[in-house]
Amino acid sequence: MRGYTEVHAKSGINAQLPAIECWENQFPNYEIEIVVPEYTAICPKTGLPDFGTVYIRYVPDQWCLELKSLKEYFNSYRNLGIFYENAVNRILRDLVEACKPVSMKIRGEFTPRGGIQSRVEASYTR
Repeated sequence: MRGYTEVHAKSGINAQLPAIECWENQFPNYEIEIVVPEYTAICPKTGLPDFGTVYIRYVPDQWCLELKSLKEYFNSYRNLGIFYENAVNRILRDLVEACKPVSMKIRGEFTPRGGIQSRVEASYTR
């Protein structure tokens, strides 16, 4: 890991972020997809911005994600130093904790850098 430290690797994983609110689900057995086309964060190594689109796909149980609080949650990443691999896993962890879904998948598709594009996917099934 040339030039990368444990501080870089763990950056942003446990940072305090806004709470994600939920509302009570009224129907069983359906899927929700939310697209966040303006994801931005900061590379903890270079300090340069990372851009991408985050796709959230989940089957709710008792709770659905409230979109205004979700937007505030994503806006807080703007000034957060975090690798996008960690961000996708952090987002999954935080959203599962908030709404306790039947299943959830988070996919991040990030803007190419130096001719390389990254896509990161993490999933949860109860």
